[in-house]
Amino acid sequence: MVKDALNDTAKKMKTSAEHFRKEIGMLRTGRANISIFEEIKVSYYGVLTPVNQVATVKVPEPTLIVIQPYDPSMLEPVDKAIRGADLGLNPLNDGKLLRVPIPPLDEERRREMAKKIGKMLEEEKTALRNMRREAKDFIEELEKEKEITEDEKFSGLEQLQKLLDETIAKTEELAAAKEKEILER
Repeated sequence: MVKDALNDTAKKMKTSAEHFRKEIGMLRTGRANISIFEEIKVSYYGVLTPVNQVATVKVPEPTLIVIQPYDPSMLEPVDKAIRGADLGLNPLNDGKLLRVPIPPLDEERRREMAKKIGKMLEEEKTALRNMRREAKDFIEELEKEKEITEDEKFSGLEQLQKLLDETIAKTEELAAAKEKEILER
């Protein structure tokens, strides 16, 4: 039972860490990064679809993204979706594809982004700690109900703490790498 609780918590933490990775990946830096388009959706025959599923998205230069819709009629809707995404991007439409220049971030915006990453990291750590607390409460309840021994409880809690520490270390690494990328000129 302890093993099941640990496996379940490990899955939840992994999912949460993956979500965190995607979230900070979408933050715009001064460099071209196609992951910022993963959450921008466009109406494709009545269905909201991510831009990267209705078009080819390429990075030919560090400060330029080129988007070529598979269906030429999608050029205008993709253009509008990018402009409406509040990323500060202005695509250039040449009739066949969109060129999206990535403007450099000014110093104030870089500091804002770094603070935002710190806040996102703290929220992620809190979520992970809550997952640990839920599993800890469950394991302690098992011991209280005499379904597991005290040794099994302590072993489970030790493994749970190790799992939390590893997951937090990974998210801190991701956040530090993204912060470094943003603060570089």
